Amino acid sequence: MVNARLSRRAALRGGAGVLLGGASLGVLPLFGSPDRKQDPDSCRARDLSASQKRLVVSNWPAYIDEDDDGYVSTLTEFEQRTGIKVDYTADVNDNLEFFAKVVNQLGSCQPSKRDMFMLTDWMAARMIQVGWLQPLDRTKVPNLHANLIDSLKGVGWDPDRTYSAPWQSGLSGIAYNKSKVKEVRSFEELLSRPDLKGRISLLTEMRDTMGLTLLSQGADPSDFSGDEWDDAIDRLRKARSDGQIRAFTGNEYIQDLSAGNILACEAWSGDVAAAEDENLVFVSPEEGTMIWSDNMLVPNLATHQGNAEKWIDYYYEPEVAAKLAAYVWYICPVKGAQEAMEKVDPTLVDNELIFPTAESLKTMHSFMALEEFQIRAYEGDFADVIGG
Repeated sequence: MVNARLSRRAALRGGAGVLLGGASLGVLPLFGSPDRKQDPDSCRARDLSASQKRLVVSNWPAYIDEDDDGYVSTLTEFEQRTGIKVDYTADVNDNLEFFAKVVNQLGSCQPSKRDMFMLTDWMAARMIQVGWLQPLDRTKVPNLHANLIDSLKGVGWDPDRTYSAPWQSGLSGIAYNKSKVKEVRSFEELLSRPDLKGRISLLTEMRDTMGLTLLSQGADPSDFSGDEWDDAIDRLRKARSDGQIRAFTGNEYIQDLSAGNILACEAWSGDVAAAEDENLVFVSPEEGTMIWSDNMLVPNLATHQGNAEKWIDYYYEPEVAAKLAAYVWYICPVKGAQEAMEKVDPTLVDNELIFPTAESLKTMHSFMALEEFQIRAYEGDFADVIGG
């Protein structure tokens, strides 16, 4: 169970600066190339769902429950109920890395050989903008529109959830080892407290780390100016040059935090819950937390869209959503799942890392949608700092 709950956000170790710098600057600008844009209405395949009971899905690692010693997973139950055979692959290790796998196909209206993949908000938004995704038939995903929690409705990049269905959401905040250090309450403390110098880590995900840095500087991550960005990147650069930051990492920080190699860090909520280490404490920083979602998306030329829509509708049943949430420990996007959790695992009903309260939601922030020139500039700035 512990292994099953490892973060889906595991980043590639080694060359993190190269990944964020080289990949983001060398690959992402292709979004803006006119010849890469597509018309979803004309770049679509005939749906073979009626005759082919098959579905090809790409997702992040350790992001779904698995069959185990009498436990029947939600995926197996879906197959048994629908007769659809799911070819499920955990090959989304990073948004940019996965983008590189499909950019040539989707950018030239060629099949990606997938019926669905899960990507984070900002990447989903970019794919919608360039026309690489198929709209979902609202009549075939009624549970999505009936049961999506209110906080995930009306997002600016897909206001009616025409193209996207949240799979899971999570929080970016801070964590500390209470057996090694006194309480850490704010992100600014991570960047400045003398007793933490050289013993903290931050994340390689630009939107998470810079979102919290912007908050620490009094700016709104969902609506900030160029000057506010400059102030935030300068603050991060100073913390790096002062020796406050030991490393920028993916979710391997959990091992270092448990071992005491680092005392506190920027962290994802699901990682801390999954570690099942009583000494590790996840904290919503005083400045606020960053919230993100990974979304189910149907790419152009998918040949089993109808089957994909059955999958979406199935996972928006509260009982199914509760069973999945009990396994992965991320924020559940489905109304009614909290009540359904009473039968799945009553100990999780009031767990705010899975079911945030209305009050806690007020402290959560999303990252601003970026224009192409901003992506290039901001990813470049961030890469310079973390590679420094």
